[in-house]
Amino acid sequence: MIHSKLLYQKIFNLSTLQKQVAAWRLKGKTVAFTNGCFDIVHPGHIASLTDAAKEADYLVVAVNSSASVSRLKGPERPINTEDSRCTVLAAMAMVDAVVVFDDDTPLQTILALRPDVLVKGGDYTIDKIVGAAEVQSWGGKVVINPLVEGFSTTSIIQKIHSL
Repeated sequence: MIHSKLLYQKIFNLSTLQKQVAAWRLKGKTVAFTNGCFDIVHPGHIASLTDAAKEADYLVVAVNSSASVSRLKGPERPINTEDSRCTVLAAMAMVDAVVVFDDDTPLQTILALRPDVLVKGGDYTIDKIVGAAEVQSWGGKVVINPLVEGFSTTSIIQKIHSL
């Protein structure tokens, strides 16, 4: 079991994470970046994060703030608090760092961290991935992971409502 102090050391604010990413790079390490709401974590999320972690030495997960989730998904979302979502992600072995962003897109976070690899799920095309052009402009790559069919937070919420 991950000791709680170690778990919370994986949750960063942006300025502290920039310093951590710089330290990783000084060691010659690469950084992958992905983002999302991660409101109700399901096997699709696990598969996507596992695949994303294979793309670099370290995986950074940017999490939409609760206000951002509400703007994007509606007033009934998120189901889980921002702190809860960050804690669940930080507890995952494949995740090296978690950071919250409050904008509707993670572009400013991507620009601040300059990841080597930007990873999104298979429901995106490269022209629709926020930050793709920027990551490619500094020599990084963009990876689209396949979706795991049958899993979505929205469908889980709909199932709960139908009970």
